[in-house]
Amino acid sequence: MSVTVIRNADIVVAWDKDSQSHIYVKNADVAFENGKLTFVGKGYTGAADAEQDGRGFMVMPGLVNIHSHPASEPLNKSILDELGSPGLYNSALYEFMPIIRPDAEGAEAAWKVAYAELLKSGVTTLADLSVAHPSWIDLAGQSGLRVCITPMFRTARWYTKNGHVVEYEWDEAVGEKAMAQALEMVDAAEAHPSGRLFSMLCPAQIDTCSEGLIKESYAEAQRRKIPWQIHAAQSTVEFHEITRRHGVSPVQWLEQLNVLGETSIVSHGIFLDDYPRNSWHTRRDLDLLVETRTAVAHCPTVFMRRGIAMRDFGRYLRAGVRLGIGTDTYPHNMLEEMRHVGYVARMMAENPRTVTSGEIFTAATVGGADLLGRDDIGRLEAGCNADLVLVNLAHPMMRPGYDPIRSMIYAAAERAVDTVYVGGEKVVEKGQCLTIDFEQAAEDLHAAQQRTVQRAPQEDWAKRPVTAYAPHSFSGLS
Repeated sequence: MSVTVIRNADIVVAWDKDSQSHIYVKNADVAFENGKLTFVGKGYTGAADAEQDGRGFMVMPGLVNIHSHPASEPLNKSILDELGSPGLYNSALYEFMPIIRPDAEGAEAAWKVAYAELLKSGVTTLADLSVAHPSWIDLAGQSGLRVCITPMFRTARWYTKNGHVVEYEWDEAVGEKAMAQALEMVDAAEAHPSGRLFSMLCPAQIDTCSEGLIKESYAEAQRRKIPWQIHAAQSTVEFHEITRRHGVSPVQWLEQLNVLGETSIVSHGIFLDDYPRNSWHTRRDLDLLVETRTAVAHCPTVFMRRGIAMRDFGRYLRAGVRLGIGTDTYPHNMLEEMRHVGYVARMMAENPRTVTSGEIFTAATVGGADLLGRDDIGRLEAGCNADLVLVNLAHPMMRPGYDPIRSMIYAAAERAVDTVYVGGEKVVEKGQCLTIDFEQAAEDLHAAQQRTVQRAPQEDWAKRPVTAYAPHSFSGLS
């Protein structure tokens, strides 16, 4: 295949082996062939079948999104923004999210919208936590993204009959069947001809999965040598439920099940035993995460909407917790999520120095790659995959440009993302997604949301119209 060279880029965010960190390199070149980087640095003199002028651009590694729900979350836009159950500590998980769900056609539109948003915000690798769907593998393959297919499965569904008590309907056979389906999806992903799909196992939530399913899925992930992720320590309701059942915190319950470890990821990990709202008698959880090298997938946006936040990203980082960043909710804009990581951490710590932009960028690149067991993504280094992003330094939102990473995170975001390559293939050009009809997908999603709004009262314990709990900002739309 041909050699492509991006020549004379104003700035390249390159990987430095000696310091094991990203560094800025000015006036540098990036070359790639057969989907792999062959040169990153100054003064490339090798073959060049195609050249791109890098002047006016920053070339950076593609972002690695460790936790996302593309099949469902995009449909929630403008409904769940201000919504949480007052009787369930302001979480929306138990009363509202189960009834604001897309139908099968709507899920396909949601996937396309999320995938396009992710690409446009510089994401090249995504951990996609969705429920098995016949179109999923094809949609992921067509997207151009590098997708970690992560089918969720569980033993029980949660529900409420009154808005303040969460109940669970258990069915061991359903859980086992769902895990078997997940393994079929995993096999299909690993065999996909694109070579861009890989996999992870995900028993959905710590409170909806039986002890057997959690242990069995972890053992299967170990056997297959793939990562394992579970939602845990994500709500006050869940924390109380696990302490009621087992007498220990969610993190300590996972320890007792022997499923913490270097290939394990705890989704969210907010409600540890030292979280002020919990007032639990132990103070072991943070140390357990560090000692076992268990990672945490941090997704601040979905929680900050409801006045909930990790305490805090910088504290976890300094303790030695391995961290990645994900877009748990809409918009699937990784750069805005990174901005929220910084702002929320500093507010919770009451300290602007608790986390730096460099640390946030590292968590969104090599940090996420580490959690997925990959050393070939998240960095610009010869031999790695040619997953890279060109950021327009001349974009007005990037000016003034004292520090381009900070200008991108805190001001420009996706507006300055010009070009994205995944495995050397161009998937975004001049800010437009080349693999997905974003505009049509958004229209299809709008229609799907209207169908969901009509159907929602039938699923609601109180049979309410959506406007009863998510009223419009102003009158006149009903």
